[in-house]
Amino acid sequence: MTAKTAIELGNVQITLLLPLWGRAVETEKAKPLLKDETAVRIIHQVDYDFSRLAQTVHDITRFEWIVRCIHIDRTIRAFLAKHPEGTIVNVGSGLDTTFDRVDNGTLTWYDLDLPDVIDLRRKFIHENDRSRFIACSFLDESWFREIRVKENILFMAAGVLYYLEEGQLKAMMKKMASAFPGGEFVFDACSAVGVKTANEQLIKKIGLDESSYLKWAIQRADQLRGWGVEFEFIEEYPMFKHMKKGLTLRNKLIATLSDHYKMMYMIHLKFGSRFPSHNDLH
Repeated sequence: MTAKTAIELGNVQITLLLPLWGRAVETEKAKPLLKDETAVRIIHQVDYDFSRLAQTVHDITRFEWIVRCIHIDRTIRAFLAKHPEGTIVNVGSGLDTTFDRVDNGTLTWYDLDLPDVIDLRRKFIHENDRSRFIACSFLDESWFREIRVKENILFMAAGVLYYLEEGQLKAMMKKMASAFPGGEFVFDACSAVGVKTANEQLIKKIGLDESSYLKWAIQRADQLRGWGVEFEFIEEYPMFKHMKKGLTLRNKLIATLSDHYKMMYMIHLKFGSRFPSHNDLH
């Protein structure tokens, strides 16, 4: 029997295993919406009991992880159609494998995460000349110096930003807008109800403590306009939009209610060409 790889991560980082497991489960279906053979390989190599997830994670939660991937993949492909040599930065990459699905042969890719997560990532996923890892906190802007941009840049964050305090994210968005004018950012967001539901129905149920709780909530994307960051909205749409086919009647109802109340949704924005002055904010 092949020895399994031990996991030594904090509670917040442990949550990176959730979407990994979700993608593996989806891949092994007869007609998967998304295929991720790397996820299947990793969950069989990691020394972690995934059976508890199967018992506690609701089907609609796992489905949400999959449709989030589909939305982000679509956004990246559209970006690369305009910028074939574009740069993608995967914020809080964990054990994500988006690069494998969207690589066009000319893009430049960076997976950014905390040092302990990158150490774990290196055990299963390898860098190459166009796909590199950066071991750094998202909140430490020193990683900006590692990024090389040929055409334009797109940042992606899947299941990451709502673990931050609003003040932390606001400060970081300002720095990103200043350092990468014209760059794009696609990410998922939660309403306050969505954050509360996720903490009660997922984080607590799988046995993680309050350090793993989601924090940042935003009811609608235009609330970002008060952050002092110049940008334009490209898209804002509910998580399950056009994604309910194949769900049970009960799960379709849950997805419809989630979309109606914007419990989970996607935001795609573009940073402006200049940083707003003091007078712009008043």
